[in-house]
Amino acid sequence: MTTDFQSHFALHSIPFTRELQVSKHFRIEQYNEVQTALLACVERRMSAALIAPAGTGKSQLVRALLGKLPEARYRTHYVKVTNLSKRDMCREIAAAMDVAPAGAYPFLVRRIQERLQSVTAEHGLRPVLVLDEAHEMRPDVLGLIRVLTNFDMDSKLVVSVLLVGQPRLRNLLRRDDLEDIARRLSHIATLRPLTPVETGRYLEHRLNIAGASATPFATDAVEAIFEIGRGNLRATDRVALKAMEVAWQQGSAAVDANHAIEARQLLWP
Repeated sequence: MTTDFQSHFALHSIPFTRELQVSKHFRIEQYNEVQTALLACVERRMSAALIAPAGTGKSQLVRALLGKLPEARYRTHYVKVTNLSKRDMCREIAAAMDVAPAGAYPFLVRRIQERLQSVTAEHGLRPVLVLDEAHEMRPDVLGLIRVLTNFDMDSKLVVSVLLVGQPRLRNLLRRDDLEDIARRLSHIATLRPLTPVETGRYLEHRLNIAGASATPFATDAVEAIFEIGRGNLRATDRVALKAMEVAWQQGSAAVDANHAIEARQLLWP
């Protein structure tokens, strides 16, 4: 993308990219409610899950949540889950905690628990473990949560685990053999797509961040973008930016529904 595009729409940066500071995230009431609920769980040393479709803002919300945890009180660890065995998952968690990721599965579990306890006892910090893409976890690996959160014969709260994943995670937690894991979660939060009105506000918000003094999107363009993206943040970003590119290439100062429709055809032929 050249500066010609930015000057065409009077912008100082490219809008609708994934590079966005937490302080500039689009905020609606449901995001505030979910963040408040998850923050309360962490403050009580409890565990929780955030379950929502891809592209609905889970990662943004988690970043904002972790940003609210003072470094003087919390030690956060982030692991992006893939389809791993229990030992390999322990190795990923150990590496995130600066624990040597070597040894057999029982040894790794002990080392991780020892590190979690030392963070609390010696440093006075509350450890928080975020497992992203948790819907990719194997059922037996998800059962690892039971082990990692069991301290002093399950009588002591040491670490808060936040499972973040797509709706398949909910199906996992409904399995009979994972009932104990589901019961260890004090809250399960969800996110819904944006409404048509929220989509219009979101477009304006992202354009304002990029320096726009007025939105180039006509009303029918906003409606078309919502119909195409169905309120999904990631899809909305892609369609909105591509529609602006189409309008720019055609020399149009305004983005209309036809530009949005052409953008959809270019993105998903």
